[in-house]
Amino acid sequence: MDFNTRVATKEDLPEVLALVKELADYENAPEEVTITLQELENDGFGEHPLYWIILAENENGIIGMSFYYIRYSTWKGKCLYLEDLIVKEAFRGQKVGKVLFEETIRAAKKMNAKLMNWQVLDWNEPALNFYKKFNTEMDGEWINGKIKI
Repeated sequence: MDFNTRVATKEDLPEVLALVKELADYENAPEEVTITLQELENDGFGEHPLYWIILAENENGIIGMSFYYIRYSTWKGKCLYLEDLIVKEAFRGQKVGKVLFEETIRAAKKMNAKLMNWQVLDWNEPALNFYKKFNTEMDGEWINGKIKI
């Protein structure tokens, strides 16, 4: 399948949000998506962007994305955090995720990040198997914490 990758623009945000909602549906949490297009625009395309997006697209439009930002480790320094790697269901298994993941690794190297981190749900076997192909380390030791503000 022919497709290319590119950096997202703010004009792409409606389709980006649709991909986020598709992922939330897959993860059985559609009600958790509360972000607005305006927030995405303000946070990603202002003077100091808080995130970046690499898109995959073909002649039909956007078919996947890598959504990432910088986090900082007091032990390692600058790290790239992959928030979401999403491929539309109809295009899974066609190397779109592989290319997006590899592009994200290149972005991490370009910014001199020391690590690239992400999370994957323990029941998401397709994603776990995908990441294993890259000889990644999956850490079962840490427990995630969060607090709603």
